[in-house]
Amino acid sequence: MLDTETCHAACDAKDRRFDGRFYVGVTSTGIYCRCICSARTPKRENRTFWPSAAAAEAAGFRPCLLCRPERAPGLAPIDGPARLAAQAYVRIEAGALEEHGLETLADDLGITSRHLRRVMNAQFGASPIEIAQTGRLLAARRLLNETALSITEIAFASGFRSLRRFNATMKDRYGASPSQMRGRKTLTRGESFTVSLSPRGDYNIAPMLDFLRMRALPGVELATKSKYARVLKMGEALGWLEIGMGPKGLMLTLSENLAPHLRPLVANVRGAFDLDAEMTAVDALLSGDAELKEDVKREPGVRVPGALDGFETAIRAVLGQQVTVAGARTLTERLVTQFGAPLERGPEGLSRAFPDAAQLANAGAEAIAKIGLPRKRAETLHHLAVASSEGRLPLARGAIAAGRAALAQIPGIGPWTIEYVAMRALGDPDAYPATDIALINALGRKGETLDQLKPWRAYAAVRLWRRAARKGVRT
Repeated sequence: MLDTETCHAACDAKDRRFDGRFYVGVTSTGIYCRCICSARTPKRENRTFWPSAAAAEAAGFRPCLLCRPERAPGLAPIDGPARLAAQAYVRIEAGALEEHGLETLADDLGITSRHLRRVMNAQFGASPIEIAQTGRLLAARRLLNETALSITEIAFASGFRSLRRFNATMKDRYGASPSQMRGRKTLTRGESFTVSLSPRGDYNIAPMLDFLRMRALPGVELATKSKYARVLKMGEALGWLEIGMGPKGLMLTLSENLAPHLRPLVANVRGAFDLDAEMTAVDALLSGDAELKEDVKREPGVRVPGALDGFETAIRAVLGQQVTVAGARTLTERLVTQFGAPLERGPEGLSRAFPDAAQLANAGAEAIAKIGLPRKRAETLHHLAVASSEGRLPLARGAIAAGRAALAQIPGIGPWTIEYVAMRALGDPDAYPATDIALINALGRKGETLDQLKPWRAYAAVRLWRRAARKGVRT
């Protein structure tokens, strides 16, 4: 938790750098706000500070209807306990407790559930269960305010198991039922809906879109200089999403059939577009290195492109072993054409989903090899698919230790693939594929691990890839 004077100063200045790092409880109103709230700044003696929304709500404060705490950026701290807590927080926000439970989450993080509870209480002032409950409530508020879904649909989409429990919890926590909170607001139900996502600090989407555009799969993805769209399967729902910049941050548009998965989708998009990164700290470290000083000066705020589907990222990483980006894209197109499910109703340019683990596991290595792969590499893809379909390959953002360990058990997966997947799918800010040919070419030397840039080597890798692309180096 930040010291009190820093919190007061950030509150007085409405400093965006601290948005989401703490919350302001106003004792005179019983409301808690983000430090950037546009309402009149409360008197100093009426302010209390809380390390998380869950802690503020546990103390009896209700979320502000103006600054909307559910839109605040998440956290990306760098020290050991804080990083562990942040990884757990990301997983909880994506619905890990509802899907798998506390013990499984702790196992994925490589710790006991008791230690996880201790760390979360120390960092956020609330238990994992309290954080999950607040996440469900804030997700429900977002759906009530920004979609035309029915109250029943919202209850289950936000993670509640029953409508009665949903209504009772909203009434108990916020003093109003879901229908009262929605009020007379009329939203037209259509084939899609849009929500906004606030980044931490200034956000430069251009490098992100450049990276995605170079690797976009025809039919599955569509990337331009202003937006990224793709087909995505969540559970049994096959839909699409589109992401671009809006007046208050990123605008996420979803096909309506993905609405029940909004909570994990928002968490995944925040991670994939690196919205919660502490870019001030990252750039400060990188600019102190002679190798990257000019890169940071030329283009500040370059974030790490993540992934919306960890399994897909692992498959594409294997297909990219020892070939160029263009070569990997060709092989992946063949895989999608052969095994991907068609999207019947989607925007122009989006027509097919990336094959899921069950599809490739059932296909077998021999069928996979027919896209033009060596038998050994096809077997690696099949092993990945089987491990994922059986639940032995945790590739969710935040499952860094468990994901790395599981990948290392797959025949044909080497250090480069593990680092690449850890960077993009697991959200490891220190992942660095040192043997990547483009990184070697950008540095002009082999064997460089950039240890002096820990714990932000993934950001160094992205900058070096951009340097290689500017120079026309083959990647």
